[in-house]
Amino acid sequence: MKNYFKFNLTGKKLLPVWLLFIILYIIPYSIVQGHIQELNKVQSGSGMTEVFQHMGSVFSWQALSLILLVVEYAIMFFIYKMTIEGVEFKEKVFTFGGKFGSFMSLFIGNLLLTIITLGIYGPWFMTKMYKFFATNAKHDEHNFEFKGKGSDLFVIFLVTLFIPMLVVGAIVMIGAFTGGFMTALLHQEMPEMSGFVVFLVIFAVVSIILISVSFMYYCYKWCVNLSFKGYEIKWETEFWPSVQQILIQIGLSVITLGIYSPVASLRLFKYFAERTVARNESSVKKFGYDLTAGDDFLIIWGQILLCIITLGIYFPWAYCKISNYILCKTFVEE
Repeated sequence: MKNYFKFNLTGKKLLPVWLLFIILYIIPYSIVQGHIQELNKVQSGSGMTEVFQHMGSVFSWQALSLILLVVEYAIMFFIYKMTIEGVEFKEKVFTFGGKFGSFMSLFIGNLLLTIITLGIYGPWFMTKMYKFFATNAKHDEHNFEFKGKGSDLFVIFLVTLFIPMLVVGAIVMIGAFTGGFMTALLHQEMPEMSGFVVFLVIFAVVSIILISVSFMYYCYKWCVNLSFKGYEIKWETEFWPSVQQILIQIGLSVITLGIYSPVASLRLFKYFAERTVARNESSVKKFGYDLTAGDDFLIIWGQILLCIITLGIYFPWAYCKISNYILCKTFVEE
């Protein structure tokens, strides 16, 4: 038996929070980034005074950008809260008991730790944020529990992202240096080395894509690690088949200049939803999504175009309609 989700949040209810987000974050952030870019273009004077003044200006705008990050998440708290409370399953809505003050103190404290540690604390920061929303989400008087660990996410960042990126960067730099050195040594013309340069570029692009996809896969698998009413909810996936599916959908999106991307996203959603399983000692529940590619494409692109035409003002309605459309086709099979 399939039990489907519903989404009850409306665009009218979300609109005030969205307008607040535009006024207090999007517009100020755009202005701040514009000033930072202008400062980066300006050549500082030769004197020490001019250099320090330039650095001070950049630092001031960067500090303001950091303050806006806090403002962003302060508003996002209410969007997340409204989203969770908009989900319905088996005629019972989800509730969220997290308090704004608790969230902000947790966010600011962990953000400062992340800055002080030059980003090393980031995985533990992300873990605590995830746990905050998972633990405070409730359905049928039962809370969720996120089982992921910051140390596991740190290893994912280190092994699947930072180390491979460093290795690829080193190979490209050594290759570029060696190629340039050999060109100078042998007095060759640059066109004769163009094939080697093209090879380096292709190698770098392909490597970055594979690294990014691998990182995404392990991060999402880390995310799907929840406990609810005695059930353990996890992905039951294999690395290479999953990466193949992701690469196919990314490739189709790139070939179509992004036009296919909504369907690509939903095909991936369907693929991984079907491999999301809730298990306990006596039973298994599986998730799924009823994909209708043509209808999905038209509905999602219709909402996206309305957002573009209205310069983003329509976003709350698009967000709610797309969420409701997708959740109404997402099910748990007993």
